[in-house]
Amino acid sequence: MELIDTHTHLYLAEFEGDSLQMLERARKAGVKRMFLPAIDSSEHGNMLKLEGDHEDCVAMMGLHPCSVKDNYEDELKVVGDWLGKRKFVAVGEIGLDFYWDLSFVDQQYDAFRRQCRMAMELGVPIVIHSRNATDECIGVVREMQKGGLKGIFHCFSGNAEQAKQVIDLGFYLGIGGVVTYKNSGLDKVVEGVSLDWMVLETDAPYLSPVPFRGKRNESAYLVKVVDKIAEVKGVGVEEVARVTTLNAQNIFRFEV
Repeated sequence: MELIDTHTHLYLAEFEGDSLQMLERARKAGVKRMFLPAIDSSEHGNMLKLEGDHEDCVAMMGLHPCSVKDNYEDELKVVGDWLGKRKFVAVGEIGLDFYWDLSFVDQQYDAFRRQCRMAMELGVPIVIHSRNATDECIGVVREMQKGGLKGIFHCFSGNAEQAKQVIDLGFYLGIGGVVTYKNSGLDKVVEGVSLDWMVLETDAPYLSPVPFRGKRNESAYLVKVVDKIAEVKGVGVEEVARVTTLNAQNIFRFEV
């Protein structure tokens, strides 16, 4: 079984003590690629070092909405400079977050739109963070979608209608540990969505699936997400792995 973790922050401090062992556990679990979304310039060095040290870890570049502050123009310049220096598989993670702080809403919208344009100019996908802002992120994508914008709604936790709107825009749903949570309702949404529009993710070290909920997440736990999707869809785990891996290959343009 070959799996792809399309969204995992394995370069963060939470993994400092056992990063090599953690990566080996992921590989033993069948995880063939681990895609690393950027946060901001404070973490770029750690992210790019992990990518340089391990060929199955692949970096994106972008400014996370929670890092959009007074200095966001400077941060966007850093993103633009990196995108001009070398190739990245995606611009991400970008988007809107209206959960923690509403002090920079206008700036978040500006950063989101500008990074969408960067991605379109480069012909690469975007990876969208949409916490408490799913409708708003859908609105921005719809506004900017001229046929060249593609990507993933990371950690999708919306309803069936929102899932339909995302798919109608040509975007994939990133499904992670939340699908295993008893009262999340995401299992019901997944039940009604074709596997053709799903990719797998952990968002490690966050959002660990059951039975690891409340503990540090890691890419090896992706198998628990696969198990739950297979149960909900009434298909084998191999089929979930096969289709979601093909989807990840399609969006990020790589070969296993």
